[in-house]
Amino acid sequence: MLKKVLQLFISIHLLMALALPAAFAEEKKAPSPTIDLTPNATSAVVMDADTGTILFEKNKDAKLPPASITKIMTMLLIMEALDQGKIKMDDKVRTSEYAASMGGSQIFLEPGEEMTVQDMLKGIALASGNDASVAMAEKLAGSEAAFVQMMNERAQQLGTKNTHFSNPNGLPIDNHYSSAMDIAIMSRELLKHEEITQYTGMYQDYLRKETSKPFWLVNTNKLVRFYSGADGLKTGYTSEAKFCLSATAKRDNFRIVAVVLGEPNTKTRNAEVSGLFDYAFSQYTNYSIYKTGDAIGEFKVSKGEQAVVPITAKHPFSIVLKKGEAGDGVRHEVQINPNLKAPIAVGQSIGKIVVYKGDQVLSEFPLESSVEVKKAGWWMLMKRTAKHLFYMDPAESVK
Repeated sequence: MLKKVLQLFISIHLLMALALPAAFAEEKKAPSPTIDLTPNATSAVVMDADTGTILFEKNKDAKLPPASITKIMTMLLIMEALDQGKIKMDDKVRTSEYAASMGGSQIFLEPGEEMTVQDMLKGIALASGNDASVAMAEKLAGSEAAFVQMMNERAQQLGTKNTHFSNPNGLPIDNHYSSAMDIAIMSRELLKHEEITQYTGMYQDYLRKETSKPFWLVNTNKLVRFYSGADGLKTGYTSEAKFCLSATAKRDNFRIVAVVLGEPNTKTRNAEVSGLFDYAFSQYTNYSIYKTGDAIGEFKVSKGEQAVVPITAKHPFSIVLKKGEAGDGVRHEVQINPNLKAPIAVGQSIGKIVVYKGDQVLSEFPLESSVEVKKAGWWMLMKRTAKHLFYMDPAESVK
């Protein structure tokens, strides 16, 4: 009898252990509207860019051809390479014959033509240049195939579940698909590089300005001109994918990402995305915890070259509240992992921000180290120990 009881007890605990990860992995969702806001789209998602909270969804996990929305991942890898110092905006990018051969949307690069990273980025963001996308892929990874591998690895790191890339530009090809949810996740990550909207939010610009044949760029996303607060991100179209868009708009401190796939035409696509923005901005508000650049606190590192490291917000931290819900009673705590020891790597977890309303946890944000902290040498540790041994508090000296 005792043996059976023990077996039952172990079985219950195993079931609980299996269920817990799924519970913690549950997406943050706000109440959805009772009507379909995108009757003509195959799939759609509206997401708060700061928190990842889903405000509206429709067939969000359906695997569909993403067309040129693929370039969101291409632009993300470019921005990350810039941040990491692997490339610079004024670096020259040489166009291969293969890159120049791309059809569809292009900036008409010639084999051997050189253009700066900045101009290539403009060509991708505004004109959806398939040739510029491949040229940048070759610049960053050495070949298109190697870059595609980087794209898929990064997509996995972001937690996407229904995405696989086969090229960097979205031209029709086998085994190339994504979902509205995954595109929203990638778009949110791209928007952490706030300078990207300087390019995606432009309505027009020129390439080859110094030549006798300047090339006029006009943004394929007309919402950046006609919708208040819109400043990106990427359109897409193929006959298979139909008309797609991952759009973003910001009002005050509230930034929204709206993704639609499979729209019948540009007019309907733009109208339904505008409606999604109208819904989000009218029904929800953003409650700011920290703005980009705000001082959050500090963390101590045992035996590190830096004993104390300041924490600064690399991006906004906020929560989404339904309009009419009071922000009263909302508070937050910065919880640093105890006993952090050198070495600390860039991106290593150091703690979290927990947001409460009363005793209820509303949200949690992970905190990561933005700097590398190497282990201190013995001489530095000895000097630090001596300082602590012989230091006298000034208040003690006057007693």
